[in-house]
Amino acid sequence: MDPSVSLTELAGLALALAATGLVAGLLAGIFGIGGGGVIVPVMYQALGILGFSEAVIMHVALGSALAIIVPTSIRSFLAHKARGAVDMAMIRSWLVPVPIGVALASMVAASVSGAGLRAIFAAIAFIVALRLIFNRASWRLGSEIPGGAIRALVGGVIGFLSTLMGIGGGVLSNTFMTVYGRPIHQAVATAAGVGILIAIPGALGYMLAGQGVEGLPPFSIGYVNLLGVAIVMPLSLLMAPLGVSIAHALSKRQLEVGFGVFLLLMSARFAYSLV
Repeated sequence: MDPSVSLTELAGLALALAATGLVAGLLAGIFGIGGGGVIVPVMYQALGILGFSEAVIMHVALGSALAIIVPTSIRSFLAHKARGAVDMAMIRSWLVPVPIGVALASMVAASVSGAGLRAIFAAIAFIVALRLIFNRASWRLGSEIPGGAIRALVGGVIGFLSTLMGIGGGVLSNTFMTVYGRPIHQAVATAAGVGILIAIPGALGYMLAGQGVEGLPPFSIGYVNLLGVAIVMPLSLLMAPLGVSIAHALSKRQLEVGFGVFLLLMSARFAYSLV
């Protein structure tokens, strides 16, 4: 770490992570996401300011985000399930394909540059955001979600791409379900369950992928920083139920536009970092 970093700057980092935890938990409940879309850019920026290597800070932000959203995703999922909103058949059909995609992504992450990971995040978030904001009924692919091999393949892709983005899969599973006519509230609730299937193996994968890498921040196990986890995790966990309550008070269109705007902001943030 840069020796010029002051206690004031460290305190600022702690406050930024605390605020991130509150916002991440709220978004987890509202949009069925683990909050990784918020955690990743904030942690990336904070670690860069503190002087850590560009070669590792994006990886650390992604791995830490996945570890942080484990309990948030679990609590969000249980809260939605208590309301009867989760499609458990969908969750069961992805119990194997999603973690397989996660495992593959964890191996790929070890060889992809930080800039490459930021570009992946920005591109996927931008495409999904446009679909949500300008949603039309004619954009739907059908009235029934395909099963069998197609559903399994989609689950694997969702696990793969979400792990490379440091998110719990809400971005992609929401889109998959809604283009086949599922209500946005059900898609949001089910996405929280998908987040569990991604976050747990994803965090473990980043821990393994970062073993032996030089220049990692203190208190890191591979690409997962335990300090960030310790600060953000409890606050995000606290806020998740409030987000769920907000989600069930909003209309379908309000959720779609809100989620779309959120993704556009995150996409713009990472696209700017590539300039």
